[in-house]
Amino acid sequence: MMTAKPTGHYTLKPDGLYLQFDRLFRAPIEDVWFSLTNPTAMRAWIGTYTGSPSTGGVRFRMNAEEGAEAGEWQNVSILECAPPHRFLADSGPGPHGIRVFCHLVEGGGMTTLTFGQRLANPSDAATVGPGWDYYLDRLAAVRAARELPGWEQYYPALSTHYRELHVPDAARG
Repeated sequence: MMTAKPTGHYTLKPDGLYLQFDRLFRAPIEDVWFSLTNPTAMRAWIGTYTGSPSTGGVRFRMNAEEGAEAGEWQNVSILECAPPHRFLADSGPGPHGIRVFCHLVEGGGMTTLTFGQRLANPSDAATVGPGWDYYLDRLAAVRAARELPGWEQYYPALSTHYRELHVPDAARG
């Protein structure tokens, strides 16, 4: 069994503070893009969607969530989709909605995934960080045909790390 490690860090973008994660895959960029965007491939590690992304919106449902959020369909607005390199999307209404991005770069037989979620408040990192470490580790496990990690390895175990991350000065307001 693997030991969960916190991998997120803050980055400032013009539209706010993001918690960002990087993963490296020994695979072509198109193959990793498929894992991130194909509704059937996504089912193995995070969830699925219905609808046609070309319309600018889909309905997305996570499949590994517990509690009140489990299995609820959410409307997602696709703001940018440039296969196989960039994706930007919003879920939920207004300032409390979630904005996520992924960037893929290939080199030397490896593909680097950089994934981020915008935070409304730096304190959100204590739950958002463990969550994305969990899902991105699930993605890596599925792609490597390994056993999926358990949520209990991530939360609340990694929360302290994310609570103690240094928030960049410009994000403090």
